[in-house]
Amino acid sequence: MGQHCGMRALRTMGVLIGLAVGALAAPLPALAAPSMAPAGAAFYVPPAAVPTGNHGDLIWYRSATVNLGTGAPAANAWNVLYQSTDANGVANAVTGTVFTPSAAWNGSGARPVIAYAVGTHGLAQGCAPSLQFSQGTDYENANIAAALKAGYSVLVSDYAGYTTGQIPTYLAGVSEGHAVLDIVQAAQQIPGAQGFSSAAPVALWGYSQGGQAAAWAGQLQAAYVPTLKLAGVAAGGVPGDFLASGLNLEGSTGASFLFGGLIGLGTQYPAEVPLNTLLNTAGQAAAKTAESQCVFQSLFTLMNADVLTYTVAGASLPNLLGDAFALPGLFFALEAQNLGQWGSSIKAPLYLYHGQADEFIPLSQAEVLKETYCQNNPNVTFDLYPSEHIVTQFQAANKALTWLGQRFAGVPASGNCSESAAAPTTTANKGGGDYVVSLNGWTLGGSVTIKNLGQTVPLPAGGTMTATTNLTSQTLGGNLAIPPFAASIAVLGIPTTVDLSIQQASPIAGTVSLDNGGQLHIHGTASANITLTSAGEGSLQIGFGCQTSAPVQFPLNFDGPVSALGSGALSFSGTTTIPQLTGCSIWSGLFSALMSGPGQTFTFTVKPPAPVAW
Repeated sequence: MGQHCGMRALRTMGVLIGLAVGALAAPLPALAAPSMAPAGAAFYVPPAAVPTGNHGDLIWYRSATVNLGTGAPAANAWNVLYQSTDANGVANAVTGTVFTPSAAWNGSGARPVIAYAVGTHGLAQGCAPSLQFSQGTDYENANIAAALKAGYSVLVSDYAGYTTGQIPTYLAGVSEGHAVLDIVQAAQQIPGAQGFSSAAPVALWGYSQGGQAAAWAGQLQAAYVPTLKLAGVAAGGVPGDFLASGLNLEGSTGASFLFGGLIGLGTQYPAEVPLNTLLNTAGQAAAKTAESQCVFQSLFTLMNADVLTYTVAGASLPNLLGDAFALPGLFFALEAQNLGQWGSSIKAPLYLYHGQADEFIPLSQAEVLKETYCQNNPNVTFDLYPSEHIVTQFQAANKALTWLGQRFAGVPASGNCSESAAAPTTTANKGGGDYVVSLNGWTLGGSVTIKNLGQTVPLPAGGTMTATTNLTSQTLGGNLAIPPFAASIAVLGIPTTVDLSIQQASPIAGTVSLDNGGQLHIHGTASANITLTSAGEGSLQIGFGCQTSAPVQFPLNFDGPVSALGSGALSFSGTTTIPQLTGCSIWSGLFSALMSGPGQTFTFTVKPPAPVAW
């Protein structure tokens, strides 16, 4: 065991020393002025040889037409091809998209810049964010639009490997970190473009793969781009320990991320991760399939897959990694991705966040990453969100963007490294089964508009919705809980207070699915009885218990981006019928006439619980 650990340590140290030497190497001669890019798909075919120059040099560019969705602010956009450096110190050409708001910057100093590191998009070239922005299909559109709306320029690297004929170096941390940093320099070289000043404060933001990329960029920045004015780093759902994350993903709902990671590392480190000799016939076929798919298609194609079925030795991942002498290169490749090694740190304020129910990236390794970073940077804040991996990405987006805005504004950050609360335990569903996303105790708000009265009755505070969405069986179940409340309505023109109760008659039921484009589809029904317990004012208040003669059926239909799960925009609006009211004695006819009938409209809005600091 000691010899095994020593080998790992020596190999990993060698990798890190090599990377440090590469990052500090003397710059190459500068590139000639960047040129206009070729049209169409030719944009993604870089020059036969990467021009000799500095990392961050802009090779070519073109104006881009993008679609960030309804409500996105007007912005100027360009596609860029720029020079970067892979994890082995070799120059490469990377594509990306840069955005800047059309509106003038109203803040002080230069317009701030967010280098937004995207999460997993898939290995096929068509999955590249720059291509999806043009089609309006990128699942992270909402976050980018929100950053633009805040007035910031936003730079999005595709990462290495989305150029024609290449395979992305997925989860190769140093390559990703270089690509994120280099697009900042490249944007400043677009002729005539405004909003990309070298004097601007820069923040790094990403989740999942993007959290890994943002953290790596933060670690590398001081040596790789020391002139960059790094204001802060927000990194969520970070796979900071590749082996711990990989072991959790094997045979689980997130197996596609592990398989994609092995392909990505095999691309970056072909000698250390020789996929051609490690994969059997089924594995070679699975790799070809993965290389042709985007993230959500691959997620369901490889769900619960085990490396055991794809390797020539028929070995599980633990067994493959357990023999350090048979496959020393595999240790080299995986250990090289671990963040925070050998005292590596992020000097800028750091915001880490993770989902307590994250079924893909273990919470335990996120806790270790926080403690590791805190050893060298006391300005680390860690927030724990209640939900799963994909849901947490969007639940945390507003908080992350607000936190970065405070750094841009010069507000000092106060980390929570010194807090002594016990480490939280995971609530994740264990791998190997159906892909289940739970909404536990989400805040329920909204209103019901009574057609005959022409009045809108808001739902009271304290309402909740709990739902279980099984994306494998595509089934939806759940419950509504709404406390009794008083509503003010006008009865025959007289203001009247009515005490109401909306109680679930049967559980929510329906269907739910997530398509290959990251669009969420929910179609279900909530059934509830409406009861009037009293009406009137003061001494004229009349008590009774009239109730709808049958439950009210509220259709719950939503078709939109998965980002709505956390943005506060997950709402259900529709039309329903309120059956006749009975049990009101002589008042039944009056209240039925006023409140029942078809054409009643409603809106239910559900929002996630707030995070807790840890």
